[in-house]
Amino acid sequence: MAPAGDAERLDAALLYGADAVYLAGQTFGMRSACKNFTADQLADAVRKAHDQGCSVYLTCNTLPRSDELVALPGFLEQVDAAGVDALIVADIGLFPLVKRHAPHTALHVSTQFGIVNYATANALHDMGASRVVLARELSLDEIAAIRAHTSPDLELEAFVHGSMCMSISGRCMFSYYLAGRDGNRGDCSQPCRWGYQFIEPHRPDRMMTGVEEDGKTYLFNADDLNMLSHIPELIYAGVSSFKIEGRAKAAYYVAVITNAYRQAIDGCMAAGMPTSYTPPEWVLQEADKVSHRPYSTGFYFGNPTQNLAFGGYIRAYEVAAVVNGYANGRLLLHQRNRFFKGDTLNVLVPGEKPFDLNVSTLYDGDGQPIDSTPHPDMPLQIPFDRALPAGSLLRRERTDDITTE
Repeated sequence: MAPAGDAERLDAALLYGADAVYLAGQTFGMRSACKNFTADQLADAVRKAHDQGCSVYLTCNTLPRSDELVALPGFLEQVDAAGVDALIVADIGLFPLVKRHAPHTALHVSTQFGIVNYATANALHDMGASRVVLARELSLDEIAAIRAHTSPDLELEAFVHGSMCMSISGRCMFSYYLAGRDGNRGDCSQPCRWGYQFIEPHRPDRMMTGVEEDGKTYLFNADDLNMLSHIPELIYAGVSSFKIEGRAKAAYYVAVITNAYRQAIDGCMAAGMPTSYTPPEWVLQEADKVSHRPYSTGFYFGNPTQNLAFGGYIRAYEVAAVVNGYANGRLLLHQRNRFFKGDTLNVLVPGEKPFDLNVSTLYDGDGQPIDSTPHPDMPLQIPFDRALPAGSLLRRERTDDITTE
């Protein structure tokens, strides 16, 4: 299940193998910084996804205030008319509203609800939920216990990749206290990622640090989640849906991580679901080719690690160009970041192992030889021996400082 913060990210998720996507309308979603989807765009997105056999789940997971409830019936009716497969909600008061105003849309319960036991999961199922998104603080053993004590008709969804919140499944007021931006209303400023210093009362003129090299301590900075190496454990614990975090992240991230989990899950299934299955090394390496923080396995095998010394991102790769088509023995591309004739680019094609391509010859959009790609989003041509699907990615390894704040 892949994130789709806008139409470009939706296309990436569909191309690279998502079984389902989650997205939001212009209101009531927990990612206000994304472009999200208007009513017309939502209907188009649902048609496109359904044409490719992909389900669409819409997040309605803020905690709406009383004065906002008047807008909910009309919003829910638009969602229902668009053909969305399920609504993801966090507020129990929305359950009857969804049933009344979106009767053709299934009800999923957000991780914001904080579901940590089978009693809550069963109660929500009795109230009409067909799926619950479990709290991120659960171990695999705890998930297995929930699975063992709930109806097989209730699907269990869990996050498997992406940013982790230092709070209880996102029920956090830290951002609101420090920046006046409410994370429970989709506007988190992420102060858990900020660097902090200390002042000792008897020495107010001296700023002190805890565990740092760069003058700051990242007290609340959770590592990113990465469960690519643990597909069988998730399956045998009873997880029905593997959820990738990242509606605010780039289409490149959506493409790479969706493709990696598609290959890992399909590989595990093709191998007969052995308990010790490990994806090919190239699949595991894909997680390092997107912008990310240091990885961990979250709470699945015990308490997660937090990175006290580094609050930024590791960015080892960047997109050089995106494939638009193929003609006369040349890939037709548009540029995303500057590169040069003679560079070696790594090519990601949906469903294939990535391969290297040496740019021995490079042409502009008119077919004239060039030595580099200096103009943003300029059309390009590179000779190649076969067509590649539109949306395939050419990327390069960065040679500058790959860690950024």
